[in-house]
Amino acid sequence: MFEDFYEFTAIPFSRNVPVQALYQDNDRDEHVNRLKYASKRQLFAVLSGESGSGKTTLLRRLKSELANTEYIVIYLSDSRLTPRHFYKGILEQLGFEAKYFCGDAKNQLHREIEIMKAVHNITPVVIVDEGHLLARDMLEEVRFLLNLKMDSQSPMALILSGQSELWENLKLHSYTAIRQRVDIHCQIGKLDLAQVIEYIKAHLIFAGCQRDIFSDAAFDTIFKFSSGIPRLVNKVCNASLLYGAQNRKNIVDDRMVKLIIESELA
Repeated sequence: MFEDFYEFTAIPFSRNVPVQALYQDNDRDEHVNRLKYASKRQLFAVLSGESGSGKTTLLRRLKSELANTEYIVIYLSDSRLTPRHFYKGILEQLGFEAKYFCGDAKNQLHREIEIMKAVHNITPVVIVDEGHLLARDMLEEVRFLLNLKMDSQSPMALILSGQSELWENLKLHSYTAIRQRVDIHCQIGKLDLAQVIEYIKAHLIFAGCQRDIFSDAAFDTIFKFSSGIPRLVNKVCNASLLYGAQNRKNIVDDRMVKLIIESELA
């Protein structure tokens, strides 16, 4: 509805904004570069951050920047993931039917990866999302998966992504063996006020907006409500634009944003 009123050519604050149009700051650039390095060197990386901080968005960008002639990205997201389904999921995305027993599937995966790398020179990059919800036996399996040739070589790059408690759990003494396997840890932080403003403006530009829509005071209110979490920025901006269009307001000011927060988002 508000797209027509504000003459947008796309929805500015949706989850399907193309990777090339995403807001990028120095911190997120650094995280992507570190994960690209982990992919190249077949390392074990952990990506953590608060809910809504942009972890999956960053992983989308990572996938877009890895050459598909050199890498194959495998994405798994299941809070009830078990070791058997882990290997089954990877093998199926590689185009193979997994053997039934977990140990057989793991050996099968190692063989197929070695063939893939030797013949096609392609490195698998396995991304496991929602890592903070994984059971201990699944996290332990990660440690065994990365052992190859008497622990001298990792068969793939592995990126474990999850909310902040993922890293807090890995810091516990009972997870020492797993944590010691981690080569790179990326912690996504919140956006500051200046970054929130840049984020909003970048998404409006993507939507074809050629003028200011949010007032300076509205930016401040959005930042205070969202605490710099991109998902919450999207939520309050969408709701504010809808309210502005319904009330024929060309400028979204702080009063309108506060009204939306109090009536819809509190």
